[in-house]
Amino acid sequence: MNALVLERIHEISLRAIDVHQEMGPKDVRVKVARVGICGSDVHYYTHGRIGPFVVEEPMILGHEAAGTVVAVGSEVSSLKPGDRVCMEPGIPDASSKASRLGIYNLDPAVTFWATPPIHGCLIPEVVHPAAFTFKLPDNVSFAEGAMVEPFAVGLQAATKAHLKPGDTAVVIGAGTIGIMTALAVLAGGAARVIIADLSAEKLKIISQYEGMIPVNVREVSLKERVAELTDKWGADVVLECSGSPRAFDNLLDYVAPGGRIVLVGMPVEPVLFDVVSAQAKEVTIYTIFRYANVYDKAVALIASGKINLKPLVSDTFKFEDGVAAFERAAEARPSDIKLQIDLE
Repeated sequence: MNALVLERIHEISLRAIDVHQEMGPKDVRVKVARVGICGSDVHYYTHGRIGPFVVEEPMILGHEAAGTVVAVGSEVSSLKPGDRVCMEPGIPDASSKASRLGIYNLDPAVTFWATPPIHGCLIPEVVHPAAFTFKLPDNVSFAEGAMVEPFAVGLQAATKAHLKPGDTAVVIGAGTIGIMTALAVLAGGAARVIIADLSAEKLKIISQYEGMIPVNVREVSLKERVAELTDKWGADVVLECSGSPRAFDNLLDYVAPGGRIVLVGMPVEPVLFDVVSAQAKEVTIYTIFRYANVYDKAVALIASGKINLKPLVSDTFKFEDGVAAFERAAEARPSDIKLQIDLE
């Protein structure tokens, strides 16, 4: 089968590649319909590595996917051919301690699509465990199904934040993950989300959602805006989604005494953090890594209509135009939130 293959830095090709995909009794075979391009895919394309994960040989890209089940293993009863599904891309060792504790995303042996040396899903068919394949309700499109993966990151962050009804939250960064986190926080009970970014285009997109308060930090002091909106008390929850080391300089200025901070973005280098100021406010700090046990909830929220991801799909490319899709993604246009590739 043809696949979208990262050959080396700045070189992607659509070509035939031999991928061993034997279906076991607990697996399903899925005809892939839609795949989103993630920032990690682009980073492998432009840099060839993310931390210790280095692309050393050709690798199929993509991990945000939805499609149709075409075959099921002999022990699979939850799905059948014809079911429309999305797939959770990380597969842990079911016998590991992390899996037994319910934190399977932290399993050191987890294999994750398009994380070297594991091939991704930008290929017409994939074999995947049924346990990590989720049926899409009829009112959820393939485009939305392929958005479940990034939304799951936001939902993991919102879950870790221990939200209470009526909370005020600050989200730093209005990229894909920042927006997904902000939407998940609203769905989790926050009364309002103050979302900050440098991009007027991205803030304009997020401003269409009720409960969002966009702040362009090129023009307005986020510290002053948070103080104004909270009677100088601070936000109940601050979620850092930019990954910018500079975001940590003022992070504690936005959070209320006794509040929570959730670290979502991943800085490429160590950052300075004022521990004493955090102690003086008795701030609780949480971190997240991907997600666990939230995929079904993400699908349910989208199907309920409480979360509308459709406006976030900026453009869709045909499979044969996949190289152009990655070239566009590498441009990082301010108005782009999510680019997807249609394999149907």
